[in-house]
Amino acid sequence: MISRSLARAFLVSVALAASFVLAGCDTDQVSLATNAKANQPVPPKLLAAMVEKNMDLQSPILVRLFKQEAELEVWKQTRNGQFALLKTYPICRWSGDLGPKVREGDRQAPEGFYSINPSQMNPQSAYYLSFNTGYPNAFDKALGRSGSQLMVHGDCSSRGCYAMTDEQIAEIYSLGRESFFGGQKAFQLQAYPFKMTPVNMAKHRNNPNMPFWKMIKEGYDHFEVTRQEPKVDFCEKKYVFDATKAPDAKRDPVFDASAKCPAYVIPEDIVSAVREKDQRDQAEYNKLVSRGTPVARMNTGIDGGMNKIFAAKIPEGSTGLSEGAEGTTLQMLAMAKAPGTIPGHVNPPKPNLDAAAPSPQEEPVVAVSAPAASARVATAAPAEKSGFFSNLGRKMGMGNADTTATAPPPQATASVAPAATTTTPPTAASRLKAAVTRFVPGRDTSKDAPKPTVAAKPVEPVKPDTRLAATRPTLKPSVSDGAGEATQIMGAAPVVSSNSFDSRFGAVK
Repeated sequence: MISRSLARAFLVSVALAASFVLAGCDTDQVSLATNAKANQPVPPKLLAAMVEKNMDLQSPILVRLFKQEAELEVWKQTRNGQFALLKTYPICRWSGDLGPKVREGDRQAPEGFYSINPSQMNPQSAYYLSFNTGYPNAFDKALGRSGSQLMVHGDCSSRGCYAMTDEQIAEIYSLGRESFFGGQKAFQLQAYPFKMTPVNMAKHRNNPNMPFWKMIKEGYDHFEVTRQEPKVDFCEKKYVFDATKAPDAKRDPVFDASAKCPAYVIPEDIVSAVREKDQRDQAEYNKLVSRGTPVARMNTGIDGGMNKIFAAKIPEGSTGLSEGAEGTTLQMLAMAKAPGTIPGHVNPPKPNLDAAAPSPQEEPVVAVSAPAASARVATAAPAEKSGFFSNLGRKMGMGNADTTATAPPPQATASVAPAATTTTPPTAASRLKAAVTRFVPGRDTSKDAPKPTVAAKPVEPVKPDTRLAATRPTLKPSVSDGAGEATQIMGAAPVVSSNSFDSRFGAVK
């Protein structure tokens, strides 16, 4: 009996010691789900999407961010080992300009490749939930760039971060948490100014950040052709992707962001696939430039952007530096469900009034074209014929009116002629002239005088369209998840007790 008690005590002590050792090695992982917000389960609809796409709940993930499109993509590894797109989340708010973060306080959301490990997950965030992007990475530090606490978080408020709604970040957080439970040490975050397509590269070809963007496009292309997370290293203050040791090397190369690059090679199959893609992209880029694709305007003081679905829900909302869908206006999206709760304190970006206003060169062209058309109409009616009715008019003292009507007006006053005819009541002479012209035998009058215009009738004031204001739904604390790519976020999910987390995490250990 005593020996059994001693044995049990010994086993308990060993278990406790082991738990303390594990906690000391990875205390951050223990804090992944210490409260109800961080412990929310993955929504059932997303679980169904995983089954459909041949994914496991705890398989690795990868995140891509695009400022111009204001989208966050979550990719997940399938059972065949490649990554596939699981879901695209519209970004509620990002701040700064297109381009990398340079210094503390510049309000820039970072761009580049970053690694997110469990210690960067914050279940106690003041912005509902969050994870740290890991800025600055080794490349940023080599260039002397500064900044801290650059997050992906909730609350739809950004000062250098990527802000989602609370419902969105809860879902994204749960996907990251499950990937860590499945054994992923860190997931990769790729942040871009825009999708690195030939069209976007052509639009921004004059941007001073283009050398940096071309460099990170290599990593973008590596992922596009392999659907594998690219291995990222830094040397000579530049990015290196998927580097391996040379055939004759005895050990893996050691990289230092500020030092000279070591000897390395990139697998030939990746090199070949990336080269082919780059050649196709370059050919399309050259065509776009030769056709005169307009260059995108530089930032005119707008602070960041917002996805169109959120801008449509806010009075006087604007997408800022982000782009709306072609053919889709904010009014068309006003009735769509928002993917999460939009807080009342959200501060949308200001609209780019300079981009919407016509350029100074367009004004003279419009001003000149209108008088020219008026002059042609004024001289179209013939005034040469003289007959009984003409003589009768002159005898009645209407000769001056006849001459004024047929003479072309001066070029300088042609633009105001329509306004004069609409405000001056017709005289007896003009009425007689019109009657005479209509009843001249054998005369085609359809082309002699200008056709009546809308200006000749009283203009009714345009009634304001109040349908949008009357039908716009009020903001709700939670929104159901919709179908398709523009899916909506589930509402408050059932809370899983902390005991369930402890047991699951113990199993992982």
